[in-house]
Amino acid sequence: MASTKTESYFVFMNYDPEYERLRADRTKKGTNELDLYMSRKHDELLATTLEPGSYKKTSSLVIVDGFSVEITEDQANVLRSAKGVRVVEKNQELA
Repeated sequence: MASTKTESYFVFMNYDPEYERLRADRTKKGTNELDLYMSRKHDELLATTLEPGSYKKTSSLVIVDGFSVEITEDQANVLRSAKGVRVVEKNQELA
């Protein structure tokens, strides 16, 4: 039976030369382009990999080419095998 409990996960992407190029541009325009590129890239990955409305992206992490998303464990396993994904880790509180 599939789990329906959602939890917060971090998804980190593989090397992307376009990300590196945009990140090197420290101008205001370059920063805005990087933000738009990352958000669009992460949104497209989720839209093409998971069922619409079954997840909630909470943030894009521009400094590391990753994002946080609220998903089920089964969805995390699907993302782990998606093209371009390097690591999917569940967020854990440290005591």
